[in-house]
Amino acid sequence: MKYIASIVISLFLYMHVLAKSTPQKLTVENKVEALGIDTQEPRFGWTIETDQRAYVQSAWQIQVASSREKLQADQPDLWDSKKITSTAQQFIRYGGEPLEAAHTYYWRVKIWSATGAVSSWSKPSFFVTALLNAQAWDNASWIAYEALPSSQIIMPGVHLSGDHLGERGKKRAVIPQFRKPFRVQGKIQQALLFISGLGQYEARLNGKKVGDDFLAPGWTNYEKRCLYNTYDVTTQLKQGENTLGALVGTGFMYINRERYRKMVRAEGFPMLRAKLLITYENGTTQEIHTDESWKTSPSPITFSTIYGGEDYDANQEQAGWDNSGFDDASWKKVIVIQGPGGEMFAQKDYPLKVMQTFEVKERKALNDHQFLIDFGQNASGIIRLKVKGNRGDQLKITPAEVLDDDGLPYQKASGAPYYFEYTLHGNQEEMWEPRFTYYGFRYALVELKSDRPADLAKSLQLTLLHTRNSSPTVGSFSSSNPLFNQINDLINWGIKSNLASVATDCPHREKLGWLEQTHLIGSSLKYNFDIYNLYNKVIDDMIEGQLPNGLVPDIVPEYVPFEGGFRDSPEWGSASIIIPWYLYQWYGDKSILEKAYPMMKRYLAYLETKASDDMLSHGLGDWFDLGPKDPGVSQLTPIALTATATYYYDADLMTQIAKAIGQTNDAERFREKALAIKGAFNNKFYHPETGVYATGSQTSYAMPLYMGIVDAADRQKVEANLIDSIKKGNNALTAGDVGYRYLLRALEEAGDSQLIYEMNNRNDVPGYGYQLKHGATALTESWPALKYVSNNHMMLGHLMEWLYSGLAGIKQQNGDFGFKHLLLEPEMVDGLDEVRASYESINGTIAMHWQKESENTRLSIEIPANTDALLLVPATDEDAIQVDGKPLKKNKYVTIAGKQGDKMKLQVKSGSYALTLKN
Repeated sequence: MKYIASIVISLFLYMHVLAKSTPQKLTVENKVEALGIDTQEPRFGWTIETDQRAYVQSAWQIQVASSREKLQADQPDLWDSKKITSTAQQFIRYGGEPLEAAHTYYWRVKIWSATGAVSSWSKPSFFVTALLNAQAWDNASWIAYEALPSSQIIMPGVHLSGDHLGERGKKRAVIPQFRKPFRVQGKIQQALLFISGLGQYEARLNGKKVGDDFLAPGWTNYEKRCLYNTYDVTTQLKQGENTLGALVGTGFMYINRERYRKMVRAEGFPMLRAKLLITYENGTTQEIHTDESWKTSPSPITFSTIYGGEDYDANQEQAGWDNSGFDDASWKKVIVIQGPGGEMFAQKDYPLKVMQTFEVKERKALNDHQFLIDFGQNASGIIRLKVKGNRGDQLKITPAEVLDDDGLPYQKASGAPYYFEYTLHGNQEEMWEPRFTYYGFRYALVELKSDRPADLAKSLQLTLLHTRNSSPTVGSFSSSNPLFNQINDLINWGIKSNLASVATDCPHREKLGWLEQTHLIGSSLKYNFDIYNLYNKVIDDMIEGQLPNGLVPDIVPEYVPFEGGFRDSPEWGSASIIIPWYLYQWYGDKSILEKAYPMMKRYLAYLETKASDDMLSHGLGDWFDLGPKDPGVSQLTPIALTATATYYYDADLMTQIAKAIGQTNDAERFREKALAIKGAFNNKFYHPETGVYATGSQTSYAMPLYMGIVDAADRQKVEANLIDSIKKGNNALTAGDVGYRYLLRALEEAGDSQLIYEMNNRNDVPGYGYQLKHGATALTESWPALKYVSNNHMMLGHLMEWLYSGLAGIKQQNGDFGFKHLLLEPEMVDGLDEVRASYESINGTIAMHWQKESENTRLSIEIPANTDALLLVPATDEDAIQVDGKPLKKNKYVTIAGKQGDKMKLQVKSGSYALTLKN
């Protein structure tokens, strides 16, 4: 008997040896390529790759070493956590020896399963620390070509033309280039460059660009925070003479009164701050930093602003200026300036980069000197040109989203005039692209100034370079309905074109971080991109942008204060409460709530000062709803309804937030406030005899339904009224920027995804299909794709959330944080035969594929290791369900958890499964 038991145990252990479970996608501060970590206590994370079902991690062990060799030799000289019993796999805080600034560290992890099986060590990963404290910058000065006189400062920015400012803001800023020669003597172990140029910079080393960032660093409130980037430049250095250089543009630091501008702003002329730290193999170090020894000269960029475009004169190029051996005798010494005052922080968010290219789709000659280019896609970006002509020939390129009635670029809705201008050096092929500006466009008008325009035109090659935040893509969606696939692409282009250093409203006219869209379309964004770092920056921007009275303005950074609802609308400022909570839900990082809590409390207190009898009545309301007038401030829904519903939502969320971080006294106070607001809201807007809220608009019903303001006894009646009102309105949508997200949420929660499908599976009324029918390639600002407003916006892209949460059914169970306990509830609506979607959550890939057949419906699902899921499927009983080709009851990993209406509830362990449902 003992012998048999021994065989069974041995076989069990052997099977676990065969089963592979390995930590993958190692992250530090939720980034795989972790350069510029600016904390002494970085947090580690990983996903788990395994061929086991029902895998649950029971313990982990992390090792950190000062070199890869020590790690591989099992000599972790900085931290060996030993075996820690825990299911956690994200945001695990470092607990070893103090870390040094500007060092590379190596780490690995292994894990144990619930059955005791231990994985092999993960492949080694690494992270690079930043400068770790502000004092490390003390010997690196801000340097500049010229200083902005105090009499010329325009702070804060002035909205629109600024023509009343006299001489202020008239001057063009010199776009300077800087250089510093230095010598390298000895074998280099590592060289790290820490650099910031404000507004934006491009670093150069020995004649080549450093990295591939665009518009670095991210833009912030420079009086409080200045970001710098970290680059490993070890391989770019050489023995002997080297040269470090940079070009610096204006960004949001200086916007002059020339060409188009959303604002006029003058905080400072371009400035640079940098430290290059070289560590030699013998242990010695060398530092090159910005000081008065650097030299500077105007660059060939003769004009540049973030709003107006960029001009370049190739005849002003100085060949080799960024390399050794260049004669800089004609260059002047830099001046040392004070800088904007903000503390230096390493940039944590992903940088902007060129993420995609588009070649010319159609080229149409207008006359000998003009032709029109169509790239086929409206996208944020710049133009790259290749051309060969004579010295002094010029190209003027005017980009635009749409064309006017004469077939020419129409910039009235996107900011005019905006253009690029290039002057040729001549006699050889030249290539150029703008460095410090971008636009949203599909078309480009090219104007040639040349004695031989035909030859110049023949040589010219143009490419659209799509630029955006390089946050990794984490989602995919497709279906059997071509229109819904096009809608998904349409919304995605609106999102991609507005992912910058902030979540912008549009990539041309404003480029500002309007806050309402961050939470309203945030769930759509998170299904498509890893926005953890971007949204953490948004939270920092809100904290630093909060006014002394507690107001979080509608845009951050607030480079220009607007007026009325455009500065103080509760649906906008409430991002300060909603975004930290959503981010905690999506990624499971509670420290976000702790960081943001003081701001959240102050903002809710500010709303209390604005309330009368627990009601708010100010703001923009359901912005751009579809009413009888031109779109703008809410037309169909009372402003007080959206403002007060949001106020209630804030108080309700603050109750949960306070509980989550142990602030029990605050939680009780917030709960009482929420109840008071709910009572006031229902007394004002609800008609109990009819079940109608306010005007009976889509938004009037949807917001109280989604936010929990409707009493449970009235919910069914209110839901029925909402659905009836939509059907009586020919299934046409009318809700706007604020309301449409809640309309979709309310209908999905009411179990009527079929109605959502029917509302959007059409092109005859304003909506997504209508925009596509009228030629849109990116989501437009207005439902009817009006030419006189932006044609590249993401604020109305709420349907994308439903594509994932509704059709694909990928969502979270109530009370879940960080996608540990999934809810898979695909809505198999009539009219669709197939849906395929995946979402790479912080714990791994979640996938859903369902397909209807004549007799069966087939599902393929994937649930990440160390998580589980509740799966809801349309089935009458367990006999109608097969798993992996066998009856449900024969699968120990999928068990019945009850029924919910006409659906079976199945508890499913992690792993991949194939289900068949009898129709």
